Amino acid sequence: MALQLEQVTKRFGDFTAVDQLSLMVEEGTMYGFLGANGAGKTTTFRMILGLLNTTEGSIAWNGRTISYETSPQIGYLPEERGLYPKMKVLEQLMFLGQLRGMDKVSAKSASFQWLERFEVPHYTNKKVEELSKGNQQKIQVIASLMHNPKLLILDEPFSGLDPVNVEMLKKAIVDFRNNGATILFSSHRMDHVEELCEQLSIIHHGQQLVSGKLRDVKRSFGKQNVRIRSDFPLEGMESMDGVITSHHSLEGAVFQVEDEKVANDLLQAALLKGPIRHFEIEEPSLQDIFIAKVGEEHA
Repeated sequence: MALQLEQVTKRFGDFTAVDQLSLMVEEGTMYGFLGANGAGKTTTFRMILGLLNTTEGSIAWNGRTISYETSPQIGYLPEERGLYPKMKVLEQLMFLGQLRGMDKVSAKSASFQWLERFEVPHYTNKKVEELSKGNQQKIQVIASLMHNPKLLILDEPFSGLDPVNVEMLKKAIVDFRNNGATILFSSHRMDHVEELCEQLSIIHHGQQLVSGKLRDVKRSFGKQNVRIRSDFPLEGMESMDGVITSHHSLEGAVFQVEDEKVANDLLQAALLKGPIRHFEIEEPSLQDIFIAKVGEEHA
């Protein structure tokens, strides 16, 4: 089952929140949907879910428009949390599971299973308002997963979680993907997207700046980082042709360069200064690409 958006536009009066957005999320893949605050990510998610109508374009899940009949196949974790603070954890999860089409017995069984997996079974009879922010986030995540959706949309899923619980959630998401679910998620943590996603899009002011497989996006970016460690100062090399930026430290320097030829020129220049202890060409990180692309639009 694939999720397909074709030339999707959403306007609110004279303001265009999403502008001619197209993407394809293949079945059983994890897709990163990135953008700065206000880029149009949440608006896009709401259109996919049918909470907002598109102004132009089409959205299809497995070749069909998303409707009331297909909604039980979808799990959604909104960025703004929507739990009922006065309800107890178990009754809340059972209520939300039944809204997704589960019967009472299945909802109760799934609630206990996921509470155990996320190491919070002892909170079953606690009110949501009595939980820490991180544990409230766990309950919200469980509510989006417990009905075993085929399409999972996660808006900032790692918000409020400490490193141990981030790893716990990553494992759950990967298991879902390995079992055939299709996952679309946004995150400000580029390292999480880089680790988990096969494909991604970067949008800014509603427009798509980058889209494709992660390895192809990195390859097309062109710029590379060169890390050199030497017992000799490396000052002056930042002025060489093809060097974009540089950062010097006591152990050496990191240069961002246009291509591999410039990297080789840096190596030769460093060797002229004296012996070097380490030379490495690094592919650009997703963080590098995001800052460069979004920064260009701000310029």
